[in-house]
Amino acid sequence: MAARALAARLLLEVMEGASLSRVMPRIDGHGESALIQELVYGCLRWHFKLTGILDQLLDKPLRNKDRDIECLLRVGLYQLMEMRIPEHAALNETVRETRTMKKAWARGLVNGVMRQYQRQHQEVLDRLDTAAALSHPVWLVNELQKVYPEQWRLVCEANNQRPPMTLRVNECHQSVDQYLETLKKAGIEARRHECAPQALILNRPCDVSSLPGFFEGWVSVQDAAAQLAAHFLNIEPEMRILDACAAPGGKTAHILEQGESVEVWAVEKDGQRIPRLEQTLSRLGLSARVVHADAAEVDVWWDGRPFDRILLDAPCSATGVIRRHPDIRLHRRPEDIQQLREEQQRLLGALWPLLRSGGMLLYATCSVLPQENVEQISWFVDDREDASEIPLDMVCGEKQAFGRQILPGDHGMDGFYYAGLLKR
Repeated sequence: MAARALAARLLLEVMEGASLSRVMPRIDGHGESALIQELVYGCLRWHFKLTGILDQLLDKPLRNKDRDIECLLRVGLYQLMEMRIPEHAALNETVRETRTMKKAWARGLVNGVMRQYQRQHQEVLDRLDTAAALSHPVWLVNELQKVYPEQWRLVCEANNQRPPMTLRVNECHQSVDQYLETLKKAGIEARRHECAPQALILNRPCDVSSLPGFFEGWVSVQDAAAQLAAHFLNIEPEMRILDACAAPGGKTAHILEQGESVEVWAVEKDGQRIPRLEQTLSRLGLSARVVHADAAEVDVWWDGRPFDRILLDAPCSATGVIRRHPDIRLHRRPEDIQQLREEQQRLLGALWPLLRSGGMLLYATCSVLPQENVEQISWFVDDREDASEIPLDMVCGEKQAFGRQILPGDHGMDGFYYAGLLKR
Protein backbone atom coordinates (compact mmCIF):
# COMPACT_ATOMS: atom_id res chain seq x y z
CA MET A 1 0.00 0.00 0.00
CA ALA A 2 1.20 3.51 -0.79
CA ALA A 3 2.67 5.46 2.10
CA ARG A 4 -0.10 7.99 2.74
CA ALA A 5 -2.90 5.44 2.44
CA LEU A 6 -1.12 3.09 4.85
CA ALA A 7 -0.48 5.97 7.27
CA ALA A 8 -4.20 6.80 7.19
CA ARG A 9 -5.08 3.13 7.79
CA LEU A 10 -2.75 2.85 10.80
CA LEU A 11 -3.92 6.19 12.15
CA LEU A 12 -7.52 5.00 12.02
CA GLU A 13 -6.63 1.87 14.00
CA VAL A 14 -5.01 3.97 16.71
CA MET A 15 -7.97 6.35 16.82
CA GLU A 16 -10.21 3.31 17.30
CA GLY A 17 -8.20 2.12 20.30
CA ALA A 18 -5.11 0.27 19.10
CA SER A 19 -1.73 1.26 20.53
CA LEU A 20 1.08 2.65 18.41
CA SER A 21 3.35 -0.15 19.56
CA ARG A 22 0.91 -2.70 18.11
CA VAL A 23 0.31 -1.13 14.70
CA MET A 24 3.72 0.31 13.80
CA PRO A 25 5.53 -3.02 13.20
CA ARG A 26 3.37 -3.31 10.07
CA ILE A 27 5.58 -0.73 8.32
CA ASP A 28 8.74 -2.82 8.71
CA GLY A 29 10.21 -3.47 5.29
CA HIS A 30 8.08 -0.82 3.56
CA GLY A 31 10.10 1.29 1.16
CA GLU A 32 8.76 4.51 2.69
CA SER A 33 8.68 3.44 6.34
CA ALA A 34 10.32 6.66 7.54
CA LEU A 35 7.65 8.78 5.84
CA ILE A 36 4.84 6.61 7.19
CA GLN A 37 6.20 6.84 10.73
CA GLU A 38 6.51 10.62 10.47
CA LEU A 39 2.93 10.92 9.21
CA VAL A 40 1.41 8.65 11.86
CA TYR A 41 3.36 10.10 14.79
CA GLY A 42 2.84 13.64 13.56
CA CYS A 43 -0.91 13.24 13.11
CA LEU A 44 -1.18 11.82 16.62
CA ARG A 45 1.04 14.53 18.08
CA TRP A 46 -1.24 17.18 16.57
CA HIS A 47 -4.46 15.15 16.79
CA PHE A 48 -6.56 17.71 18.69
CA LYS A 49 -5.25 20.59 16.58
CA LEU A 50 -6.13 18.71 13.39
CA THR A 51 -9.56 17.94 14.86
CA GLY A 52 -10.14 21.65 15.46
CA ILE A 53 -9.06 22.45 11.90
CA LEU A 54 -11.29 19.78 10.34
CA ASP A 55 -14.27 20.93 12.40
CA GLN A 56 -13.95 24.28 10.61
CA LEU A 57 -13.20 23.01 7.10
CA LEU A 58 -15.77 20.21 6.83
CA ASP A 59 -19.41 21.19 6.23
CA LYS A 60 -20.46 18.16 8.29
CA PRO A 61 -18.70 15.22 9.97
CA LEU A 62 -17.93 12.25 7.75
CA ARG A 63 -19.85 9.03 8.25
CA ASN A 64 -18.29 6.30 10.40
CA LYS A 65 -17.66 4.14 7.34
CA ASP A 66 -15.63 7.01 5.86
CA ARG A 67 -13.36 7.65 8.83
CA ASP A 68 -10.48 6.39 6.68
CA ILE A 69 -11.00 9.47 4.50
CA GLU A 70 -11.01 11.64 7.62
CA CYS A 71 -7.64 10.09 8.51
CA LEU A 72 -6.36 10.75 4.98
CA LEU A 73 -7.39 14.38 5.44
CA ARG A 74 -5.41 14.48 8.67
CA VAL A 75 -2.40 13.07 6.83
CA GLY A 76 -2.79 15.72 4.12
CA LEU A 77 -3.23 18.63 6.52
CA TYR A 78 -0.30 17.52 8.66
CA GLN A 79 1.96 17.68 5.59
CA LEU A 80 0.84 21.24 4.87
CA MET A 81 1.05 22.28 8.52
CA GLU A 82 4.35 20.75 9.68
CA MET A 83 6.36 19.05 6.93
CA ARG A 84 8.78 20.41 4.36
CA ILE A 85 7.21 18.50 1.48
CA PRO A 86 6.34 20.99 -1.30
CA GLU A 87 2.68 21.86 -0.94
CA HIS A 88 1.74 20.84 -4.48
CA ALA A 89 3.36 17.43 -4.00
CA ALA A 90 1.66 16.89 -0.63
CA LEU A 91 -1.70 17.83 -2.11
CA ASN A 92 -1.39 15.77 -5.30
CA GLU A 93 -0.07 12.66 -3.58
CA THR A 94 -2.73 12.78 -0.87
CA VAL A 95 -5.57 13.27 -3.36
CA ARG A 96 -4.22 10.35 -5.42
CA GLU A 97 -4.59 8.02 -2.41
CA THR A 98 -8.40 8.25 -2.59
CA ARG A 99 -8.15 5.83 -5.51
CA THR A 100 -5.77 3.53 -3.62
CA MET A 101 -8.38 3.43 -0.85
CA LYS A 102 -11.07 2.71 -3.48
CA LYS A 103 -12.97 5.86 -2.62
CA ALA A 104 -12.57 7.96 -5.75
CA TRP A 105 -15.67 9.94 -4.75
CA ALA A 106 -13.56 11.59 -2.01
CA ARG A 107 -11.07 13.07 -4.49
CA GLY A 108 -12.90 16.39 -4.68
CA LEU A 109 -13.42 16.53 -0.92
CA VAL A 110 -9.75 15.97 -0.08
CA ASN A 111 -8.63 18.41 -2.76
CA GLY A 112 -11.11 21.05 -1.59
CA VAL A 113 -10.30 20.80 2.12
CA MET A 114 -6.55 20.94 1.58
CA ARG A 115 -6.80 23.91 -0.80
CA GLN A 116 -9.09 25.74 1.60
CA TYR A 117 -6.53 25.24 4.37
CA GLN A 118 -3.81 26.62 2.07
CA ARG A 119 -5.87 29.77 1.49
CA GLN A 120 -7.24 30.32 5.02
CA HIS A 121 -4.79 28.56 7.34
CA GLN A 122 -4.02 31.61 9.48
CA GLU A 123 -7.68 32.47 10.10
CA VAL A 124 -8.41 28.79 10.85
CA LEU A 125 -5.55 28.53 13.32
CA ASP A 126 -6.52 31.80 15.02
CA ARG A 127 -10.00 30.41 15.77
CA LEU A 128 -8.71 27.34 17.65
CA ASP A 129 -9.31 27.24 21.39
CA THR A 130 -6.35 26.81 23.78
CA ALA A 131 -6.58 23.03 24.18
CA ALA A 132 -6.84 22.48 20.42
CA ALA A 133 -4.01 24.91 19.66
CA LEU A 134 -1.78 23.01 22.11
CA SER A 135 -3.18 19.69 20.83
CA HIS A 136 -4.11 18.26 24.23
CA PRO A 137 -7.43 16.94 25.54
CA VAL A 138 -9.37 19.56 27.49
CA TRP A 139 -9.37 17.50 30.71
CA LEU A 140 -5.57 17.25 30.72
CA VAL A 141 -5.06 20.94 29.99
CA ASN A 142 -7.39 21.79 32.87
CA GLU A 143 -5.51 19.42 35.18
CA LEU A 144 -2.12 20.83 34.21
CA GLN A 145 -3.34 24.40 34.69
CA LYS A 146 -4.51 23.51 38.20
CA VAL A 147 -1.35 21.66 39.23
CA TYR A 148 1.28 23.77 37.42
CA PRO A 149 -0.21 27.27 37.10
CA GLU A 150 3.14 28.75 36.03
CA GLN A 151 4.39 25.87 33.88
CA TRP A 152 1.39 24.17 32.29
CA ARG A 153 1.90 25.72 28.87
CA LEU A 154 5.58 24.75 28.87
CA VAL A 155 4.58 21.17 29.71
CA CYS A 156 2.17 21.08 26.77
CA GLU A 157 4.75 22.57 24.44
CA ALA A 158 7.37 20.04 25.59
CA ASN A 159 4.89 17.22 24.93
CA ASN A 160 4.62 18.44 21.34
CA GLN A 161 8.36 18.33 20.71
CA ARG A 162 10.30 15.45 19.21
CA PRO A 163 12.28 13.85 22.06
CA PRO A 164 16.06 13.59 21.87
CA MET A 165 17.78 10.25 21.39
CA THR A 166 19.55 9.49 24.66
CA LEU A 167 21.99 6.65 25.24
CA ARG A 168 22.96 4.74 28.38
CA VAL A 169 26.59 3.68 28.33
CA ASN A 170 27.36 0.26 29.78
CA GLU A 171 30.49 1.05 31.77
CA CYS A 172 31.30 -2.65 32.04
CA HIS A 173 32.71 -2.16 28.51
CA GLN A 174 33.77 1.48 28.26
CA SER A 175 33.59 4.57 30.40
CA VAL A 176 31.22 7.31 29.34
CA ASP A 177 34.11 9.49 28.15
CA GLN A 178 35.63 6.59 26.20
CA TYR A 179 32.35 5.85 24.45
CA LEU A 180 31.90 9.55 23.71
CA GLU A 181 35.24 9.40 21.91
CA THR A 182 34.18 6.19 20.13
CA LEU A 183 31.08 7.98 18.85
CA LYS A 184 33.18 10.92 17.69
CA LYS A 185 35.41 8.61 15.64
CA ALA A 186 32.26 7.13 14.07
CA GLY A 187 31.11 10.62 13.06
CA ILE A 188 28.30 10.77 15.64
CA GLU A 189 28.12 13.92 17.75
CA ALA A 190 26.91 13.67 21.34
CA ARG A 191 27.25 15.32 24.72
CA ARG A 192 27.10 14.20 28.33
CA HIS A 193 23.89 14.67 30.28
CA GLU A 194 24.11 16.86 33.37
CA CYS A 195 21.81 14.74 35.56
CA ALA A 196 22.26 11.07 34.63
CA PRO A 197 25.86 9.78 35.03
CA GLN A 198 25.78 7.21 32.19
CA ALA A 199 23.70 9.28 29.75
CA LEU A 200 24.74 10.76 26.42
CA ILE A 201 22.44 12.87 24.23
CA LEU A 202 22.93 12.56 20.49
CA ASN A 203 22.91 15.80 18.53
CA ARG A 204 20.92 13.96 15.87
CA PRO A 205 18.99 10.68 16.20
CA CYS A 206 20.31 7.71 14.25
CA ASP A 207 19.50 4.07 13.68
CA VAL A 208 20.82 1.84 16.47
CA SER A 209 22.76 -0.17 13.89
CA SER A 210 24.97 2.93 13.45
CA LEU A 211 25.94 2.97 17.13
CA PRO A 212 29.37 1.40 17.76
CA GLY A 213 29.02 -1.76 19.83
CA PHE A 214 25.24 -1.63 20.13
CA PHE A 215 24.76 -5.30 19.31
CA GLU A 216 27.68 -6.18 21.58
CA GLY A 217 25.98 -4.51 24.55
CA TRP A 218 28.15 -1.42 24.88
CA VAL A 219 25.21 0.95 24.89
CA SER A 220 21.41 1.13 25.11
CA VAL A 221 18.78 3.69 24.17
CA GLN A 222 17.05 5.04 27.29
CA ASP A 223 15.82 8.46 28.35
CA ALA A 224 17.98 10.15 30.98
CA ALA A 225 15.09 10.42 33.46
CA ALA A 226 14.54 6.66 33.31
CA GLN A 227 18.25 6.11 33.89
CA LEU A 228 18.05 7.80 37.28
CA ALA A 229 16.26 4.77 38.79
CA ALA A 230 19.36 2.58 39.03
CA HIS A 231 21.37 5.55 40.27
CA PHE A 232 18.94 6.26 43.12
CA LEU A 233 18.91 2.65 44.32
CA ASN A 234 22.48 3.00 45.68
CA ILE A 235 23.29 -0.59 44.75
CA GLU A 236 25.99 -2.46 46.66
CA PRO A 237 27.64 -5.85 45.91
CA GLU A 238 25.68 -9.02 46.67
CA MET A 239 22.38 -7.19 47.06
CA ARG A 240 19.09 -8.90 46.32
CA ILE A 241 16.96 -6.59 44.17
CA LEU A 242 13.39 -6.72 42.85
CA ASP A 243 12.29 -4.91 39.71
CA ALA A 244 8.56 -5.30 40.21
CA CYS A 245 7.18 -4.16 36.81
CA ALA A 246 10.20 -4.93 34.70
CA ALA A 247 9.37 -4.92 30.97
CA PRO A 248 10.78 -3.80 28.59
CA GLY A 249 13.87 -4.31 30.73
CA GLY A 250 15.87 -1.09 30.48
CA LYS A 251 15.92 -0.46 34.21
CA THR A 252 16.53 -4.15 34.99
CA ALA A 253 19.56 -4.11 32.72
CA HIS A 254 20.86 -0.85 34.19
CA ILE A 255 20.63 -2.31 37.70
CA LEU A 256 22.71 -5.29 36.59
CA GLU A 257 25.24 -3.01 34.89
CA GLN A 258 25.56 -0.98 38.11
CA GLY A 259 25.70 -3.83 40.61
CA GLU A 260 28.51 -6.30 41.17
CA SER A 261 27.28 -9.85 41.88
CA VAL A 262 23.73 -8.68 42.55
CA GLU A 263 20.73 -10.99 42.38
CA VAL A 264 17.92 -9.38 40.39
CA TRP A 265 14.35 -10.60 40.13
CA ALA A 266 12.49 -9.11 37.15
CA VAL A 267 8.74 -9.62 37.58
CA GLU A 268 6.37 -8.77 34.73
CA LYS A 269 2.61 -9.26 34.59
CA ASP A 270 2.18 -8.94 30.81
CA GLY A 271 3.39 -12.14 29.20
CA GLN A 272 3.54 -10.51 25.76
CA ARG A 273 6.21 -8.11 27.02
CA ILE A 274 8.50 -10.74 28.51
CA PRO A 275 10.24 -11.66 25.22
CA ARG A 276 11.28 -8.00 24.86
CA LEU A 277 12.66 -8.06 28.42
CA GLU A 278 14.60 -11.25 27.72
CA GLN A 279 15.94 -9.86 24.42
CA THR A 280 17.19 -6.75 26.23
CA LEU A 281 19.09 -8.83 28.77
CA SER A 282 20.44 -11.19 26.10
CA ARG A 283 21.84 -8.38 23.94
CA LEU A 284 23.67 -6.96 26.94
CA GLY A 285 24.93 -10.34 28.13
CA LEU A 286 23.14 -10.01 31.46
CA SER A 287 21.17 -12.45 33.57
CA ALA A 288 18.18 -11.93 35.85
CA ARG A 289 15.50 -14.17 37.27
CA VAL A 290 12.61 -13.33 34.96
CA VAL A 291 9.19 -14.13 36.40
CA HIS A 292 5.84 -13.94 34.61
CA ALA A 293 3.47 -12.94 37.42
CA ASP A 294 1.44 -10.15 38.96
CA ALA A 295 3.99 -8.65 41.34
CA ALA A 296 1.26 -7.99 43.93
CA GLU A 297 0.37 -11.71 44.10
CA VAL A 298 3.48 -12.48 46.12
CA ASP A 299 2.34 -15.95 47.20
CA VAL A 300 2.57 -17.04 43.57
CA TRP A 301 6.21 -16.14 42.91
CA TRP A 302 8.14 -14.99 46.01
CA ASP A 303 10.54 -17.43 47.73
CA GLY A 304 10.20 -15.80 51.15
CA ARG A 305 13.63 -14.15 51.28
CA PRO A 306 13.47 -10.35 51.70
CA PHE A 307 14.93 -7.91 49.19
CA ASP A 308 17.51 -5.20 49.93
CA ARG A 309 16.08 -2.95 47.21
CA ILE A 310 12.73 -2.83 45.44
CA LEU A 311 12.10 -0.78 42.32
CA LEU A 312 8.40 -0.16 41.74
CA ASP A 313 8.09 1.53 38.36
CA ALA A 314 4.35 1.62 38.81
CA PRO A 315 1.67 1.46 36.11
CA CYS A 316 0.56 5.04 35.57
CA SER A 317 -1.12 7.52 33.23
CA ALA A 318 2.16 8.00 31.29
CA THR A 319 1.40 11.72 31.07
CA GLY A 320 5.13 12.43 31.33
CA VAL A 321 6.05 10.56 28.13
CA ILE A 322 3.44 11.88 25.70
CA ARG A 323 6.17 13.22 23.44
CA ARG A 324 7.43 9.65 22.90
CA HIS A 325 4.00 8.01 22.83
CA PRO A 326 1.61 10.53 21.26
CA ASP A 327 -1.25 8.02 21.25
CA ILE A 328 -1.50 8.55 25.02
CA ARG A 329 -3.24 11.87 24.43
CA LEU A 330 -6.02 9.99 22.60
CA HIS A 331 -6.33 6.93 24.82
CA ARG A 332 -5.99 8.31 28.33
CA ARG A 333 -9.24 9.30 30.06
CA PRO A 334 -9.73 11.23 33.32
CA GLU A 335 -11.52 8.24 34.87
CA ASP A 336 -8.36 6.16 34.36
CA ILE A 337 -6.51 8.06 37.08
CA GLN A 338 -8.47 6.64 40.01
CA GLN A 339 -8.11 3.10 38.68
CA LEU A 340 -4.36 3.61 38.35
CA ARG A 341 -4.16 5.04 41.88
CA GLU A 342 -5.82 1.92 43.22
CA GLU A 343 -3.41 -0.34 41.32
CA GLN A 344 -0.42 1.65 42.59
CA GLN A 345 -1.67 1.33 46.17
CA ARG A 346 -2.23 -2.39 45.71
CA LEU A 347 1.36 -2.87 44.54
CA LEU A 348 2.84 -0.69 47.29
CA GLY A 349 0.91 -2.56 49.96
CA ALA A 350 1.84 -5.99 48.62
CA LEU A 351 5.55 -5.32 48.04
CA TRP A 352 6.42 -3.44 51.22
CA PRO A 353 6.50 -6.62 53.37
CA LEU A 354 9.07 -8.11 50.95
CA LEU A 355 11.62 -5.41 51.85
CA ARG A 356 14.12 -6.09 54.61
CA SER A 357 14.42 -3.77 57.57
CA GLY A 358 16.77 -0.98 56.53
CA GLY A 359 16.04 -1.60 52.86
CA MET A 360 14.85 0.88 50.26
CA LEU A 361 11.82 0.91 47.97
CA LEU A 362 12.13 3.32 45.05
CA TYR A 363 8.74 4.42 43.71
CA ALA A 364 8.73 5.74 40.16
CA THR A 365 6.17 6.79 37.57
CA CYS A 366 6.33 8.48 34.17
CA SER A 367 3.40 10.67 35.22
CA VAL A 368 3.18 14.39 35.97
CA LEU A 369 -0.05 14.11 37.98
CA PRO A 370 0.33 14.46 41.78
CA GLN A 371 -2.54 12.01 42.39
CA GLU A 372 -0.21 9.26 41.22
CA ASN A 373 2.96 10.70 42.71
CA VAL A 374 3.41 12.89 45.77
CA GLU A 375 -0.15 12.29 47.00
CA GLN A 376 0.36 8.56 46.67
CA ILE A 377 3.58 8.56 48.69
CA SER A 378 2.12 10.92 51.27
CA TRP A 379 -0.76 8.46 51.77
CA PHE A 380 1.65 5.55 52.07
CA VAL A 381 3.96 7.17 54.61
CA ASP A 382 0.98 8.25 56.72
CA ASP A 383 -0.38 4.69 56.56
CA ARG A 384 2.88 2.89 57.51
CA GLU A 385 4.66 3.54 60.79
CA ASP A 386 7.80 1.81 59.49
CA ALA A 387 8.11 3.93 56.31
CA SER A 388 10.01 7.20 55.96
CA GLU A 389 11.36 9.16 53.02
CA ILE A 390 14.95 8.90 51.80
CA PRO A 391 16.01 12.20 50.17
CA LEU A 392 17.26 11.59 46.63
CA ASP A 393 20.60 12.88 45.38
CA MET A 394 19.11 14.75 42.47
CA VAL A 395 20.10 18.05 40.88
CA CYS A 396 17.13 18.23 38.53
CA GLY A 397 13.39 18.10 39.05
CA GLU A 398 11.24 19.97 41.53
CA LYS A 399 11.23 19.04 45.21
CA GLN A 400 7.81 17.89 46.40
CA ALA A 401 6.54 17.22 49.91
CA PHE A 402 7.78 13.69 49.17
CA GLY A 403 10.10 12.89 46.28
CA ARG A 404 10.93 14.94 43.20
CA GLN A 405 9.02 15.66 40.02
CA ILE A 406 10.72 15.99 36.64
CA LEU A 407 8.56 17.77 34.08
CA PRO A 408 8.77 16.97 30.34
CA GLY A 409 11.60 18.89 28.74
CA ASP A 410 13.46 19.56 32.01
CA HIS A 411 17.13 19.09 30.97
CA GLY A 412 15.81 17.41 27.85
CA MET A 413 14.23 14.59 29.85
CA ASP A 414 10.87 12.85 29.91
CA GLY A 415 8.47 13.58 32.75
CA PHE A 416 9.18 11.32 35.73
CA TYR A 417 8.53 11.17 39.46
CA TYR A 418 10.78 9.48 42.04
CA ALA A 419 10.46 8.92 45.76
CA GLY A 420 12.70 6.80 47.99
CA LEU A 421 11.22 4.99 51.01
CA LEU A 422 13.24 3.55 53.88
CA LYS A 423 11.89 0.62 55.88
CA ARG A 424 12.75 1.41 59.48
